[in-house]
Amino acid sequence: MLSYSLHLLIMIKNKTIIFFLIFILVNNCSFDSKTGIWDSEKEEKVRISELEKKQREIIETKKIYSSENIYAEEVLLKKKIILSKPIRNSSWEMNGLNHKNFVGNIYLSGIDNIFLKKKIGKNKFLVSGSITLILSYEDNLIFSDDRGIIYNIKKNGKVNWKQNIYKKTYKKIYKTLTLAIYNNSIYIADNIGFIYAINLDSGKLIWIKNHGISIKSNIKIFDNKIFLIDQDNRIFALNTMNGEKIWELLTISSFIKSQNLLSLAISEKGNLFAINSSANLFKIEPNKGNVFWTKDISSSTLSDATDFFKSSEIVSIDNEIIFSTDSSFFSFNVNNSSLNWEKKVSSVGVPIVDKNNIFIVSSNGYFIILEKDTGKTISSTNILKILKKRKQETRVSGFVMGSGKIYAVTSNGYLIVCSASLGKAEYFKKIGDPILSNPIISNGELYILTQNSKIIGFK
Repeated sequence: MLSYSLHLLIMIKNKTIIFFLIFILVNNCSFDSKTGIWDSEKEEKVRISELEKKQREIIETKKIYSSENIYAEEVLLKKKIILSKPIRNSSWEMNGLNHKNFVGNIYLSGIDNIFLKKKIGKNKFLVSGSITLILSYEDNLIFSDDRGIIYNIKKNGKVNWKQNIYKKTYKKIYKTLTLAIYNNSIYIADNIGFIYAINLDSGKLIWIKNHGISIKSNIKIFDNKIFLIDQDNRIFALNTMNGEKIWELLTISSFIKSQNLLSLAISEKGNLFAINSSANLFKIEPNKGNVFWTKDISSSTLSDATDFFKSSEIVSIDNEIIFSTDSSFFSFNVNNSSLNWEKKVSSVGVPIVDKNNIFIVSSNGYFIILEKDTGKTISSTNILKILKKRKQETRVSGFVMGSGKIYAVTSNGYLIVCSASLGKAEYFKKIGDPILSNPIISNGELYILTQNSKIIGFK
């Protein structure tokens, strides 16, 4: 009897040890057993600690430095602008609508009715000042909060699924996610250095890579390739199927890292255009990463070496690319990099081209119409004047064109509606919450995402 009890006690101890070992093993494993990105946890914790410190420094530095050229000129419109017929779109699959960042005049049924107004998610780090753009696909909306949670919701606000791939190690770091939809998958890159793909229908992880360096560009996808720029100004391409690196191009790094997302665009012919934080513009062959040409525009854009460089999205149209930096608006020839024209004005968001007109809005509230071929100012008006005087101390954070109207959103929570053909503000709607990202239009409906993670739909 004593022998049997001793044998039983040994069995229980052995089972306990085995259970304990299994428990330790499971808790130290990750969903990503294939890539091993969570290996070397000590090194990763050191990197995360440094990133937390840098984020605190960035927040303080943002309060000190500003490099924006203040535009304050009003030009009376002397002719009516003729616009093209609005084009219907059924989705908005990446920042700038498509790989060319060509938005144009999109069909919008109106904004009289609010059919969606719901708080989904939570932005924990409101001081970060960065919110992901909304994407749309069929009848679903996709966006994220600054905790790194990605949401897929129906247009009535019902959540289809939500996904958070981050371990507790990263909970004190705000996440700036850039998203793109391609071939039934959502591709994500973040400011920590992770790049990953999840299934559009289920939210399940497909693959994940730890790049180890913050991603500092919007994500562009074309011909099964993902194009990105990191904090050290590396421009690179990944395979959409598995995240494997196809090529990498090292470019000149800047002393102060840009806190604004850098721009990428892909032309109709498949050429990649990129601008880094050192104000170098590139035309790149997308399959192998060979450089066709590069252009240094720093002499025109950087008035102070300590400034944070930023640019609008690069728009590819015909044989030219257009974009603005914090002090100038440019048009370049895509074949030989020659400057078509330069204008001392800046734009937020994506410049909109319709026929021979370029429509932009500056962050300090000037709605400007430029002649596409020459850069000549056709019209310029301060649309913030439509607000009460005490509400005019704000910034425009984004805009879009819908059925001949410009819909501009402000950081203090207003939606200002302007006539694109007349070049002036018509009326406004009070949203209430601060708005820090571009509105989008999909299926004839306008969507706005606020800083407080509230999504609003108009039609």
